[in-house]
Amino acid sequence: MATRQPDLVLISWSRNPLVAGSARRIIAARVIGNAVPCRPSLRPHGLLNTALACLLDNDVGFKVVFRKKTSSISGYILLQRN
Repeated sequence: MATRQPDLVLISWSRNPLVAGSARRIIAARVIGNAVPCRPSLRPHGLLNTALACLLDNDVGFKVVFRKKTSSISGYILLQRN
């Protein structure tokens, strides 16, 4: 019997550098496996906080396994669900 592979979600985000304190917005998101029921929140220009709230919900089961700021206004986050 094959072992079930984990679901992965990689999100690239950035802020508007011209607006102090602007919200982090999704630039691109890639899903390996399945991101149900959060797939609609992973759209470009969507709010990162909305997507993370869905993915990190206890019923959905994703965990942040890596996050990195690439500059003061951008970064990426990798989430995994076993």
